[in-house]
Amino acid sequence: MNLSDVIEDLVEERGLDREKVIEIVQQGVLAAFQKKFPDVELNATFNRKLGSVEIFAKKEVVTSVHNNEKEISLRRAKVFNPKIKVGKTISVPFEDKIGRIEVLVAKQVIANKIRELEQAGVYDEFQDKKGTVVSGIIYKKERGGVAVKVGDVIAFLPGENSIPQENFKSGHPIKALLKEVLSIARGDYQLILDRVSADFVKKLIELEIPEVFEGVVEIKKIARIPGYKTKAIVISNNKEIDPVGTCVGVGGSRIKPILRELGQEKIDLIGWTDSMDQLVKNSLKPAEIDKVELIEDVKATVWLAEDQRSLAIGKMGQNIMLASRLVDLEIQLQDVAIEKQDVAVE
Repeated sequence: MNLSDVIEDLVEERGLDREKVIEIVQQGVLAAFQKKFPDVELNATFNRKLGSVEIFAKKEVVTSVHNNEKEISLRRAKVFNPKIKVGKTISVPFEDKIGRIEVLVAKQVIANKIRELEQAGVYDEFQDKKGTVVSGIIYKKERGGVAVKVGDVIAFLPGENSIPQENFKSGHPIKALLKEVLSIARGDYQLILDRVSADFVKKLIELEIPEVFEGVVEIKKIARIPGYKTKAIVISNNKEIDPVGTCVGVGGSRIKPILRELGQEKIDLIGWTDSMDQLVKNSLKPAEIDKVELIEDVKATVWLAEDQRSLAIGKMGQNIMLASRLVDLEIQLQDVAIEKQDVAVE
């Protein structure tokens, strides 16, 4: 096949730079010749008219040739350059051929270089998008995770970065945080995705809610247990805007697309207040809290009715765990009935 056709296919199908592809093809063919003729100083050029790589040998012009690989007679050299003189060097067409083994070397070098060029292109395209939410289509399930098509690039969502019990179906749309952009592929992938971090939910909220994206409403703190619940403290930089209501939207219109993306996971939005007592109360919702006692900014004793205890603790202790992370305090629950009994005794 004419090499020009191969080059054009690579340029059109993979979106590669034509001049860089030509350079790679030259390097591959040259490497093959150098393997078979290591003692000859060779170079390569691409003949665009013929669509082929031409190999040249660099030789010294001499009056009497003693080494055919490195020397050329003046008489023969003048065929290529009539003004050439003895002692000078000249590049002349190299007429020896390579065999099947060397052709395989050329193919391997070209394949590796093309892969490096493609990887550099992917890195340049996505490095500035690291830490943002990208949209893709589920491509296929693989061992250890899921391949996701993001534009023209196949990214990887590892199993440990997937929300528990997620059900992936080929062809379905998906959003994920672009966690890593690798300059050299790990296995087959350069883009590593994430759906379990708190930052993913934070970026989703920014993506769906203009006031958050613009900084009018700010996510002050966020904590998450993927698949169970995310809790976020939100604050408004405009007194006329309710941060929680803005994020939820009329009838939940703004928060619903985010919840759909997260499957069964819930989101508790908590309005910022300067009162740490109130923040602790709000962080434990849906439980209703009677009283909070702070101990040296490291611990909070929370008084609540017995029927609110299970709500505060949550499934497998996850609600109270999230609340503790959110307010950076150890939270201890106390039955308010016991406190009332103690007061009555006194």
